[in-house]
Amino acid sequence: MFKNFNIDDIFLTKYLFFTGKGGVGKTSTACAVAVNLADKGKKIMLVSTDPASNLQDVFNRKLNNKGVKIKEVPNLVVANFQPEKAAEEYRESVIKPYKGKLPEAVIKNMEEQLSGSCTIEIAAFNEFSSFITDEKTSKEYDHIIFDTAPTGHTLRMLQLPSAWSNFISESTHGASCLGQLSGLEDKKEVYKNAVNTLGDKDKTTLILVSRPELSPLKEAERASKELQNIGVNNQVLVINGVLEEQEDYLSNAIYSKQQKALENMPEGLKGIKTFKIPLRPYNVTGLENVRAFLKDNIIKYSHEKLETSNLPKLNKVIEDLYNTNKKVIFTMGKGGVGKTSIAAAIAVGLAKKGKKVHLTTTDPAAHLKFVLDEGYGITISHIDEKKELEKYKKEVLSKVEDSMSEDDIAYVKEDLRSPCTQEIAVFRAFAEVVERSENQVVVIDTAPTGHTLLLLDSTESYHKEIQRSQGDIEESVKKLLPKLRDEKETEVIIVTLAETTPIYEALRLQEDLNRAGIFSKWWVVNSSIYAADTKNPILKVKANNEVKWINKVNEISKGNFAVIKWILKEVKGETLNDLMN
Repeated sequence: MFKNFNIDDIFLTKYLFFTGKGGVGKTSTACAVAVNLADKGKKIMLVSTDPASNLQDVFNRKLNNKGVKIKEVPNLVVANFQPEKAAEEYRESVIKPYKGKLPEAVIKNMEEQLSGSCTIEIAAFNEFSSFITDEKTSKEYDHIIFDTAPTGHTLRMLQLPSAWSNFISESTHGASCLGQLSGLEDKKEVYKNAVNTLGDKDKTTLILVSRPELSPLKEAERASKELQNIGVNNQVLVINGVLEEQEDYLSNAIYSKQQKALENMPEGLKGIKTFKIPLRPYNVTGLENVRAFLKDNIIKYSHEKLETSNLPKLNKVIEDLYNTNKKVIFTMGKGGVGKTSIAAAIAVGLAKKGKKVHLTTTDPAAHLKFVLDEGYGITISHIDEKKELEKYKKEVLSKVEDSMSEDDIAYVKEDLRSPCTQEIAVFRAFAEVVERSENQVVVIDTAPTGHTLLLLDSTESYHKEIQRSQGDIEESVKKLLPKLRDEKETEVIIVTLAETTPIYEALRLQEDLNRAGIFSKWWVVNSSIYAADTKNPILKVKANNEVKWINKVNEISKGNFAVIKWILKEVKGETLNDLMN
């Protein structure tokens, strides 16, 4: 269907940005391109701005944000930014002038506003802007490669005049996500030049990385459109992990599922030049594997041994939730890990034990999929995320449109597109559903992050966010945060895959919840090839490579985890039983 990705097949601009959903292989692809170009005699700088980056594992050495020469690849220099550390330094620089002058509650609120993922991205952009605009760096290297591109949302925010003014600290709007950028006023011109460079097709190529699966392809389409809208039009799509050999039930099933996803590619991706990378049977660490990634399949087994005598099933989790009489259960994890299916399986498992269960989801199709199981005594609802977000936007804008300038309104509109605002928009709907836990077990297939909960809880912001949306704080909202923090009533199940990036992202989620005082005991590793039976040589090696991460989850969760094997069938009705056993 598509040609294999080969760097000789595309025009390589000075700057190459790799972007895509977590876990799709951005870092592997960026590293392979960097090493292959360096091997051809090109001078290369490879820069990672990903908080979950495993560049140090890939090159097996300590890296810094200035750049380290890789002696085995003479033309390659690798820099690994620490955006979370940079965000911490930036946060301190912004808040320091106000300490001792403003009430502690206001300082706490400011700190939380500057603790979100968008602030980390701003800090990362601050770091790599100098690489894009520095003439000396440009002359020294033939290509500068970035592992992780900024989102369209962040770039649009940086272009708005109000983002650089005192509007944010003075306004009653209560910015939900990016907080104060005025602390970076001296970088305004550098940022402007960086954004202009990103939009110059002769200088920059955006390489969208995906997997042959519906969720990552939709994310690639969203990123593509967002960046096109601000002028980043020179784009290439690389689909990583395409299975090409099949000879048993599991490999046939995976092959069919992938081909179906590729045949039904989102419309927004169909006009983009597209390549594929076959599914590789190894982790892309060490130079041998990096060099091979775009060329060969090397069948090599790792020697990890499972540190537990057996793989616990989801039934073990359900049994514990039943015995501890949990009232509110969230499944939480990054998109595409299977939160909705696991939430439904937990709901069915508890209902079979005699619990009255209410299952709610933000998945537009999920309420249709699980109708068959209402016979177990489950009631089902659906939170329409888009509808809640639009309703919230209208309410916020109706309160500010008459009192603000066009620039300030533009800032508010962009802030309303942030991930934090989307969570806040469905917060009220969550609160109403959680009220049912007075006489039912409530299972919810996603949760607001710890950052959003803390943002709402910090005195100043909590008041502003609720007031600007509806005027009064409803009883259901007042009750929600204490209930979520009560580990006797509430539990968050962290859902992940047995792979590098999903595990690191799940760890960040857990840290986020810990900051917010939300209890999380159980982890679930979903869609495990190791737990399934396969004779396919490539899948056997992939399965073997999962052992390291299953052991990691066992360690993190202190043995409180379950593993669900990869299954072909659409998860609905009686198929939910396959997830439990």
